[in-house]
Amino acid sequence: MLIRYKKSCEKIAMGLLSFMPLERDLKQLKQTMKDYEENPACQLFMWKKEDAFIGLIGIELNGTGYTVRHISVMPSYRGEGIGQTMLEKILELMAPLEMHATEETRPFIEVCKEKSKSFR
Repeated sequence: MLIRYKKSCEKIAMGLLSFMPLERDLKQLKQTMKDYEENPACQLFMWKKEDAFIGLIGIELNGTGYTVRHISVMPSYRGEGIGQTMLEKILELMAPLEMHATEETRPFIEVCKEKSKSFR
């Protein structure tokens, strides 16, 4: 289930974000969290399975669309389609806005586009 980020989940969100290659530096990670907490154009969502948060997706609204800035799933849950499901839920939630990707998220999103008709 996709849930909007709350400050009470900050440590969990930071842990999930740290799986992103560009977020491994603590200073950068703290700045990213600050962006999601203070910039209304930046929105962070977490994926909850049963009682645990196991993934997150972060977007930034811009003009006619939004950019998927971050997408991360706990390593023990990878390969189960959670990342793709999060992308599909964001597509539904942000419709009719157009989805864009960063250089970091583009490869994953392209793979998901090939596997799903939701992206077409």
